[in-house]
Order: sequence, then structure tokens, then C-alpha cells
Amino acid sequence: MRIIKKPGPPTGLRRRLWRLPIQFYRFGLGSLMGQRLMLLTHLGRVSGQRRQAVIEVVEHDEHGWVAASGFGPRADWYQNVLKSPDVTVQVGGRTLPVTATPLPADEGAELMARYAPRHPAAARRLSKIMGFEVDGSVADYREVGRLVPFVRFVPRTAGPGLSS
Repeated sequence: MRIIKKPGPPTGLRRRLWRLPIQFYRFGLGSLMGQRLMLLTHLGRVSGQRRQAVIEVVEHDEHGWVAASGFGPRADWYQNVLKSPDVTVQVGGRTLPVTATPLPADEGAELMARYAPRHPAAARRLSKIMGFEVDGSVADYREVGRLVPFVRFVPRTAGPGLSS
């Protein structure tokens, strides 16, 4: 694995294209996005305003949904959920209150090592977007997973949260 470049968040037309899936959810078409994408609704850390981002689900199990911050630790949604972890996610047609919990680097490494064999084309593409060149080996994906921040979104059973 080698780092080819540190990606920055998209700007201009590229940003609009990245944000286009949000419109699907707003028009009630979230179920068309399947289970691999989710709409995250969170609070801006500076503005306190409601913000939304569509992020890819890397893993889903009985403990919740896991996503990677593809643009690194400086991504707005990632910084926002670190400051205010009680958020909502919409996966398919379901909207749930969740708590965002950052994962340790070793857990991120194992997640990426499990994800890559299940979705080889997506793993290679995501690695490239995140600024990494990989040879396709589990060791390479494990190293990518150590360098990329992962967040687990754990369902909350009660208490206040954001409404979407």
C-alpha cells in the first residue's frame, strides 16, 4: 500500500455530484439507495445547524452500521459527529436515532480487511478515492483501514435525538 495523495473534500461541481444522493432521500426515495448507503443527519459543530451527508456502509451487524470517513479526519461530517454524536441515520426506508462512536485504528484495519474480499471493486475504488494505491492484498487493505477513521453508528433505544 502506498499513499498517492491526501484527498480533500470535493468542491464546486464535484461537491454537487457527491451530494446528489441526498436528494433521493429528501424525495422519499432512500429505499432505492439500498443498504450500502445511508443518509446521516447531524449537527454542524460550528453553526449548530442540521447537516446531511450520504455515506457508504462498510459493515452492518447487531451492533449497528459502520462507515469510513473517506476524506479523512478533517471531513466535516466526521468532525461534526465527534462533537455531537447523537445523530440519525436513514438506511433504505428506515430512519433511526443512533450514537456515533469512533473506532480504534486496529478495529478499522480488521473491518477493511473483511470488507475488501466481499466488495473487491468497491474496496479498490474507495481506496483510490481516499488517496491509497493498493495491490489487492488483505495486508494492504488492513493498512488502509488503520489510516482511515471509522465510525460505528449504534442504535439508541430512548432519549432525545435529531428528527429528520
